[in-house]
Amino acid sequence: MKLLKALAIALLFGAGLAQAAEGPPPVPEKEYKLINPAQPTDSPGKVEILEFFQYTCGHCYDFEPFVKAWKAKKPKDVEWRYVPTVWDEARIPQAKLYYTLEAMGLLDQLHDKVYAAIHEKNVRLTERPILSQWIAAQQGVDAKKFEETYDSFGVNNKVQRAAQLTKAYTIRGTPTVIVNGKYTTGPGYAIGPNGTVDNERLNQILNGLVAMEQKGKK
Repeated sequence: MKLLKALAIALLFGAGLAQAAEGPPPVPEKEYKLINPAQPTDSPGKVEILEFFQYTCGHCYDFEPFVKAWKAKKPKDVEWRYVPTVWDEARIPQAKLYYTLEAMGLLDQLHDKVYAAIHEKNVRLTERPILSQWIAAQQGVDAKKFEETYDSFGVNNKVQRAAQLTKAYTIRGTPTVIVNGKYTTGPGYAIGPNGTVDNERLNQILNGLVAMEQKGKK
């Protein structure tokens, strides 16, 4: 039921975002913060957006329908990248899970299923034995290949890079969105009068920050 609800929300977001592209410019220090010094990006020629997230984060799970709707309509010169937040060793398993799925080309197939397993079915995928059983028995993934990839140099290297980015951007909570290494924003910067995230305004904030960078590049 929750998955169906999320899909319905994504469809509503898609319709709403198309109508809410314009709006007042983002307000500094309220709707976004400047990053000083600005950080280099890994997407040359594009406006890079990083979403720092955790699979176990309920706010990230709630944010995902918005992300999917926004990505579906993003400009071609914008690159959206997920970065699993690594504050300490306890966060490493879910970061390794993300990068293992990425390395095996399984993100499109299993990214949403990981969220659903954790938040809808209370499956503890941060525990290796439970993850191994879930990935092989329930998702039909080659267990040996998954384990080898999970422990590979490439995955461990990306986890280290995620930890470096988490520190460089001083990430204190998730989800946090970074626009082109210069601006910090996210759902917490677009809280409406009723105390919940104003997705229409968040869409305007993101579009406004992207437009600022596009104008700068031109």
